[in-house]
Amino acid sequence: MQAPRSVGVVGAGTMGAGIAQLAAASGITTILHDPFPEALERGVSRIEAAWERRPVEGASDRLSPAGALEDLADCDLVIEAAIENIDAKHEVFKALDAVCAPGAIFASNTSSLSITEMAAKTKRPARFVGLHFFNPVPLMQLVEVVKTPMTDDAVLAEVDAFAKKLPKVVVTAQDTPGFVVNRLLVPFLLDAIRVLESGVASREDIDNGMKLGCGHPMGPLTLLDFVGLDTTYYIANIMFDEFKEPRFAPPPLLKRMVLAGWHGKKSGRGFYDYSAGAAK
Repeated sequence: MQAPRSVGVVGAGTMGAGIAQLAAASGITTILHDPFPEALERGVSRIEAAWERRPVEGASDRLSPAGALEDLADCDLVIEAAIENIDAKHEVFKALDAVCAPGAIFASNTSSLSITEMAAKTKRPARFVGLHFFNPVPLMQLVEVVKTPMTDDAVLAEVDAFAKKLPKVVVTAQDTPGFVVNRLLVPFLLDAIRVLESGVASREDIDNGMKLGCGHPMGPLTLLDFVGLDTTYYIANIMFDEFKEPRFAPPPLLKRMVLAGWHGKKSGRGFYDYSAGAAK
């Protein structure tokens, strides 16, 4: 099955820019769109800086920034990497439906929202998938390809071929909250918070226990700081609403930290303090 030859990416934030960087570096004609000029400029600058550190021949020629959604009209595959809000995503795909060819494949990079719900509101539910990359996109080997009851098998094969061209290892999942990785990871992270909250061990001992006892590259509280406590809280609430299982319920400590603005590394403070540069 032939992979899509041209890809459009909607959203020039960390994830969108990473996807565009990887696609262009892998020989695919890539258009990166963001409606906000400053965000688009930052995204392109981030990509160019990465290529200055590790040059990729011809990559810059294959990447085009686009301020207008209409510039994605001829793309074989369009990947949405916009804000994690279902209404905003519906608006993006409604606009894309109006400009893209009927044969174009739509994909969402969401980590938690319903692919089926998004697909059902487009004119091409059979040509809609989830394509969940992991941060940082150029370094993480995995991508989750998520199918809905409506997804055409031929579309899955095309998206699979695209992901492997990047190259990524593909995990195929049904459309349920959390897919594969977050379905397993989120309860683990929430349990780590509960262990800290209940006074069983210090944050350092919890992290070292999982690093040295289980061979994890980083401890769960450090990982939470990296992923973002607000992001984890948001995903956990979606999963709890779906499954109504206590293991998906955010612990009170996580809620308080999010309300306090302690979102992890990106805010300068989470389970560790990053205000001076190094975690402490």
